[in-house]
Amino acid sequence: MALSFFKRIFGKEEPALQEIESVLGYSFKDKRLLEKALSHRSSVSDGLANERLEYLGDAVLGLAVSDFLFRKFPDYNEGNLTKIKAALVNEAMLSKVAYSFRLGQYVFLSPEEEKSGGRLKPSIIADAMEAVLGAVYLDGGLEAAEKVIFKFLLDDFESLIKDEAMFNYKGDLLERMQGGGHGVPKYEVIEEIGPDHIKVFVISVSVDGARLGTGQGTSKKEAEQRAAKMALETLAREDVKEEK
Repeated sequence: MALSFFKRIFGKEEPALQEIESVLGYSFKDKRLLEKALSHRSSVSDGLANERLEYLGDAVLGLAVSDFLFRKFPDYNEGNLTKIKAALVNEAMLSKVAYSFRLGQYVFLSPEEEKSGGRLKPSIIADAMEAVLGAVYLDGGLEAAEKVIFKFLLDDFESLIKDEAMFNYKGDLLERMQGGGHGVPKYEVIEEIGPDHIKVFVISVSVDGARLGTGQGTSKKEAEQRAAKMALETLAREDVKEEK
């Protein structure tokens, strides 16, 4: 297959390859790895598609992100680290990253897949992104792959970890209370502020009759999550006091 794909699509292979490499910030020693990473199974025979590279890239991505989060947040428990990682490596995030530099236009598809809108399908684009990461890993090692991973994912990282919707604070609080032999957390609306179209709910959470936290939000669900978060923070402070 060599670099015939790029010749057919762009007339010359080098400008196309260089454009991808420039965006990635990585220059391949073996250009065939990059071409294979961009070869969807609809376009080539068995063994030449990007599925094996996708498998490898998924593992490399998981390791790199896990290692980064482990070092970045030494006080986070396994549950919260897992949730942040899941937000960073899911199909929606990977396809978003790939769309940002038009990876889809370089993916090698069959005419049928092309007509069905394959270049815009999140699953195809996310898989190609993982395959490219796998190709970078094979060509340049883990450090090279990590540089590409962090270049793209860290742009959204801060906003992701600040998004409270990605954490299930209510679930974490329930798990902690039941694990300690306590009752089920009870949530109560204690105030509603403003007119219906811009109403803010204030909700408290109590366990065994003791109020542990309150939260505000434009929906009851949001306010409950924030109340549960405050309760967990209250319990964490109490744990520190007991240790002293």
